[in-house]
Amino acid sequence: MVFAEVGCHGVAEGAALALAGTEGELVAPKRKSPRATCAVARAARPIDPAMRGLARGRLVIVGIGPGAAEWRTPQATMALAEADTVVGYGLYLDLVGDLIAGKPRHGSELGEEEARVRIALDLAAEGKSVALVCSGDPGIYALATLAFELLERGGRADWTRLEVTVAPGISALQAAAARAGAPLGHDFCAISLSDLLTPRATVLARLQAAAEADFVTAIYNPQSKTRRALLPRARAIFAAHRPQETPVILARNLGRADETVTVTTLAEFDTAGVDMLTLVMIGSSQTRKTPAGRVYTPRGYAGKQKPLDDRAW
Repeated sequence: MVFAEVGCHGVAEGAALALAGTEGELVAPKRKSPRATCAVARAARPIDPAMRGLARGRLVIVGIGPGAAEWRTPQATMALAEADTVVGYGLYLDLVGDLIAGKPRHGSELGEEEARVRIALDLAAEGKSVALVCSGDPGIYALATLAFELLERGGRADWTRLEVTVAPGISALQAAAARAGAPLGHDFCAISLSDLLTPRATVLARLQAAAEADFVTAIYNPQSKTRRALLPRARAIFAAHRPQETPVILARNLGRADETVTVTTLAEFDTAGVDMLTLVMIGSSQTRKTPAGRVYTPRGYAGKQKPLDDRAW
């Protein structure tokens, strides 16, 4: 079992002698307890631990939210500050440039997600502390899922020994909701319209189910330059199950200098101007827009309250 796992038939004595060097000698043979083994070797001269052996690698998959510092968690900030090296899409690395200044950067382009995760895992396997940077939350349509999938099916013993942590971030649906008001006050769901990895029939079935179930629905990856068919289909599906005045939120470039948040209705929703930087949120049949332009979905609390007695004031 030991040989299959680490490539040698004994660990404690071999590790002690390897660290002591060729002139070292074993002075305490292996002893074992129910949970550990230990052996001691004497080195001929002092040992610099920084130059010998390999530390356990650490990978933190960091969600930086929309990118603005005020929307980044302390855990994410700490992970970036403590990392030896950082990996990510170039734009996301630029958004945290002040935190990673002077650190080795391994940037890549959109569409190279698997290569990006493999680079991060390989660097961590070398004993480094690596931050894999994602926008939004790394577990929502982002790289945390891909990392765990590669760890599971990769067949790499050096990867399975890594310490892997996920540092959550504010997702686009949370940011859009906060900017617009409180549209996620009742049940909601998220659906990606990208059919590059999910069959189109599955995407359409999920849209239909969300529309029939009356969920507030956040739509990620709504359309690109080449994928133009599904967003109009989504609008039509929801229009068949919701009032035409149902609020629709279009939130683009959240947390950045050119941020825009537009509230329209299902009847007036024009899909032509939507791109991959836009989060589309379609309200439920209960979602409301206040006279001040704020959007919210009531959960029913107010209806259960007794009318206020003016004398109480």
